Amino acid sequence: MSRLCCTLPFTFTSGCLHSSTIFILLLGGIYMKLWNKYKVTSIPSLVFVDASTGKIVCRNGLLVVRDDPKGLEFPWGPKPFAEVVAGPLLRNNRQTTDSSSLEGHYVGVYFSAHWCPPCRSLTRVLVESYRTVKESGQKFEIVFVSADRSEESFKQYFSEMPWLAVPYSDEARRSRLNRLYGIQGIPTLILLDTEGHMITRQGRVEVLNDPECRLFPWHPRPVLELSESNAVQLHEGPCLVLFVDAEEEGELEPAKELIQPIAEKLMAKYKAKEEETPLLFFVAGEDDMSDSLRDYTNLPEAAPLLTILDMSARAKYVRDVEEITPAVVEQFVGDFLAEKLKPEPI
Repeated sequence: MSRLCCTLPFTFTSGCLHSSTIFILLLGGIYMKLWNKYKVTSIPSLVFVDASTGKIVCRNGLLVVRDDPKGLEFPWGPKPFAEVVAGPLLRNNRQTTDSSSLEGHYVGVYFSAHWCPPCRSLTRVLVESYRTVKESGQKFEIVFVSADRSEESFKQYFSEMPWLAVPYSDEARRSRLNRLYGIQGIPTLILLDTEGHMITRQGRVEVLNDPECRLFPWHPRPVLELSESNAVQLHEGPCLVLFVDAEEEGELEPAKELIQPIAEKLMAKYKAKEEETPLLFFVAGEDDMSDSLRDYTNLPEAAPLLTILDMSARAKYVRDVEEITPAVVEQFVGDFLAEKLKPEPI
């Protein structure tokens, strides 16, 4: 995945600081816990956190200090999507529509650029998915937020898209949308429900894994089957991967059913706290993708094999037992979250 890395200078006066906000500057050399907790994928990154609740105020602080160097909008708390996107939106036939036309629609906010090869690949798939969903009668719209380097590139790229876009000239609105969702790399597809609340940040993975759009609007699934299209998520935080002896389609279902209740319980717990789950869940069979992952992380060939992989920390946790039961998985997850497990290097 292509990544954007900002290196913007910034200054604050002491009068801008407030005791209810913690400024965390992630510039490498800091504990990997924070990288995982705040889903940092590039540096430098600046995350604003409310000290009284521990909740994230803003993921993309570098854009904040660039756009508001005097702190006039402090404390930079999140605003509703409808407020941030408010204004005219373009179609590629040069007609415009007001953002209020998005009301009552599922919305994909698509951060992309013509210069990015993975973006162009995703756009071709997304065009077909968009048309499939629209033809099914669902209220669905996509808003393109360009990261192109010129208006000419934007126009060329947007001419391939059947949806809406924030005008390239409206840099402030594009920047506010980047700030709102803490965009650290492209392509990124954020999916919103009809009320403007986030369904998932992983729209790219969902679209690639569901070309027929049967799972639209793509609510997060507790357990994923490891594939080339979703392997990128292994780099976004700790992931539990259950390797099993399965080669044919459908043979992974028993493994998914075994760990799904545990994954659902963890998702519900953190959703109630309005936080992202600290652990993603995968099942993997015997294929090239699994073999590559085993080789890269130097895992034994045993199956079943229960692991937690933390790529950003280059750490792994392995539970190699004869029988994987729900109790074994739950204990393994609980010990990991309680920091009782000793990591092995990847």
